[in-house]
Amino acid sequence: MSSISPSVAALRSQFGAAIERHLISSAQTIVYVSRDRLHDVLAWLKDSPGQDFNYLTDVTAVDYRDPERPLEVVYQLRSLGRRADLRIKVALDKRAPLEVRTVYDLWRGADWLEREVFDMFGVSFTGHPDLRRILMWETYAEGYPLRKDFPLRGHFSRAEQTRQALAANPEAHYSLEELSMAEAYGELPQDMQERLARGERGFLK
Repeated sequence: MSSISPSVAALRSQFGAAIERHLISSAQTIVYVSRDRLHDVLAWLKDSPGQDFNYLTDVTAVDYRDPERPLEVVYQLRSLGRRADLRIKVALDKRAPLEVRTVYDLWRGADWLEREVFDMFGVSFTGHPDLRRILMWETYAEGYPLRKDFPLRGHFSRAEQTRQALAANPEAHYSLEELSMAEAYGELPQDMQERLARGERGFLK
């Protein structure tokens, strides 16, 4: 059985009750931190001698099927020099605004990672310099696809989804080759169908 990261004791000494609990899962230590001290904890883990978690491997989120359970934002940290990993989680009440402070100021690599969590789960990262959708188009209006309350086929009918996708300029998001195989091929504008018939397959220049 894997031992608990020594960072846990250091965190408890430094931040007290802000360190809510810890556990080991899949041989890795997970530490739950209060939302109001999250940024302070992450900054301390990054900059403190002996911690040196200088690489942000990932930012993601977990939404459980139980509506009473909070949504969790997850930070996967690595100390390159020490070859040590640590997972930090913060629990957000789904009945309140899903909002945490950005860590872009700590790790520039958080930029697109936080945008993906915003896009897929609806978590806002306050202070992020460019918080907007990154996987779905900017006018996408069905919600957050990785939330457990998101319907398998989306909130809108297939016809409405197709109408909105076409109205959003499909060539800005898909190559002509992808569009040629789409279920909605018959609803593409006539000029696009003609170009596909001529064998064009690249992106519109």
